Amino acid sequence: MSARTYEVRTYGCQMNVHDSERLSGLLEGAGYVRAPEGADGADVVVFNTCAVRENADNRLYGNLGQLVPKKAARPGMQIAVGGCLAQKDRDTIVKRAPWVDVVFGTHNIGQLPVLLERARIAEEAQVEIVESLETFPSTLPSRRESAYAAWVAISVGCNNTCTFCIVPALRGKEKDRRPGDVLAEVEALVAEGVIEVTLLGQNVNAYGSDIGDREAFGKLLRATGAVEGLERIRFTSPHPRDFTDDVIAAMAETPTVMHQLHMPLQSGSDRVLKAMRRSYRQDRYLGIIEKVRAAMPDAAITTDIIVGFPGETEEDFEQTLHVVREARFAQAFTFQYSKRPGTPAAEMDGQIPKAVVQERYERLVALQEEISWEQNKTQVGRTVEVLVAEGEGRKDDATRRLSGRAPDNRLVHFERPEGEQARPGDMVTVEITYAAPHHLLAERPALAVRRTRAGDAWERRTAAPAPQPAGVMLGLPTVGAPVPAPMAATGGCAVD
Repeated sequence: MSARTYEVRTYGCQMNVHDSERLSGLLEGAGYVRAPEGADGADVVVFNTCAVRENADNRLYGNLGQLVPKKAARPGMQIAVGGCLAQKDRDTIVKRAPWVDVVFGTHNIGQLPVLLERARIAEEAQVEIVESLETFPSTLPSRRESAYAAWVAISVGCNNTCTFCIVPALRGKEKDRRPGDVLAEVEALVAEGVIEVTLLGQNVNAYGSDIGDREAFGKLLRATGAVEGLERIRFTSPHPRDFTDDVIAAMAETPTVMHQLHMPLQSGSDRVLKAMRRSYRQDRYLGIIEKVRAAMPDAAITTDIIVGFPGETEEDFEQTLHVVREARFAQAFTFQYSKRPGTPAAEMDGQIPKAVVQERYERLVALQEEISWEQNKTQVGRTVEVLVAEGEGRKDDATRRLSGRAPDNRLVHFERPEGEQARPGDMVTVEITYAAPHHLLAERPALAVRRTRAGDAWERRTAAPAPQPAGVMLGLPTVGAPVPAPMAATGGCAVD
């Protein structure tokens, strides 16, 4: 009898991506195997949802509806819904989509295999939502997506009360991992071939609040930097309130901490920041930028910005444009305000007309595009070492060009080296010859190719045999490929 197959569909933030790696690991530990790419369906389909964007629930139910005929044609097929939207909507999901078999929340992802089996035996939907974390996700098995880069969660939850964000209500209060546990995971990943890690938390630089040490995050950066064999360290996403001088010093003085910072702004207006319950103001934010650039002149700084928050005036918006001009971000993730039920902002007076929000959004995007292009042009002529990535190559020229990330996380497309093969996870030294707003080009042959343990790990993984039958774990764990900036704007947190 062949093993049952599974597919995990992930929506939202880096924390959801990290959770999905755990869900895959749990299912494979229970004997399931991943459905092949392009397969017509899987025996188990898991939706790991977000709840931040306005259309999150419409998107989920639309996708669930598409599975109705597939489930009817596939006896024994099961559908599970987890993540933030499941935590929020609970019983509503099986009422709106009665063909769903399992609903689980953000705090009990470890229960998924048991709930699937219970639903199969009982032949009825299993809904299990708990209100507090049962097991820290990083203690669960994992089936990671990359052989060379990995997420490492250092905390879960958030203690902030931003008026536009529902995540703290769904993820709970911040809980920190012990530093020794974090370092043990990093060391284990490096032993598998990983050379880049991204430390992950909803409010990553608040790390230490749960253990009573305000300087814990800076100490953790330094300690992680001492792990032999680790070449690149990143983190996302910090909150300006908790961004202290010791963190800047740790970034500047630890060679393996990359000079790249994603720090959400949300608004440049002090009045709007107060309405958002963001515990910093424009001067504080720009002061951090100034200190970072003084310590690391080559730092690439990115941000999140929300346009059209309730009550935002033209003067407020102009203050946001002012901060963008002053900060000169390498890139900004810009979003039109999205009303979410259950958040204080959804009930505020002064909701901005869509046409006004759209016009402001377009002005902001145009300004940031101009600045991003100017910032990227400063890279032309520089020599950088690029970590070759998997799946980021240019679609129009896949046979001739590869892609990867520079130390400051800029995307670089480069000519495929002649002779020695550059594998995902290897390092390629190139000279930047052209800049576009969102990427750099190195159009001349690579200056050097450095084969790495990470490239070896990628090669082993791609040559690994097919997944084993039910009851047997895959022999080679894989590691996640972080995307260091949030996929949507919510706060000083890595959430969608």
